[in-house]
Amino acid sequence: MDIKEIQSLIKFVAKSGASEVKLEMEDIKITIRTGTPYSTPETTIVQQLPMPQAPVATAPAPTAAEPAAPAPTEPKKADDESKYITIKSPIIGTFYRKPSPDKPSFVEVGSTIGKGDVLCVIEAMKLFNDIESEVSGKIVKILAEDSSPVEFDQPLFLVDPS
Repeated sequence: MDIKEIQSLIKFVAKSGASEVKLEMEDIKITIRTGTPYSTPETTIVQQLPMPQAPVATAPAPTAAEPAAPAPTEPKKADDESKYITIKSPIIGTFYRKPSPDKPSFVEVGSTIGKGDVLCVIEAMKLFNDIESEVSGKIVKILAEDSSPVEFDQPLFLVDPS
């Protein structure tokens, strides 16, 4: 988790009105306390936890007889995607394509969307946040897996605005 993600989490907690939030992941422990006008100001504690030592597998380095293959490039694909608008996650949480397990997805590839249409929900700290489109267009690609964790600013959808 980098500093930008921590800062966005602090802003999110401050806006939510929660007085204290604790977040523990594999390698980090964060406590965020927000103050009211009658208490102490906002406090954030970040603690890096020790990582368990695991054996690391390493691949042998290529020898002179085996030159490393150059990485394939796809400039055409990059050009194709440059005309699309990327809709990114505004918060950290769990991405859901459906409002509930028994309901259909908000959008599919090929769906036409308008400004304000709900594209997905992201659960953060037991709150389900509707993610609305800020653009009109057609969904070209869904970049996040349903029920998977997403980071702040992670691409979720590609939209063709034409």
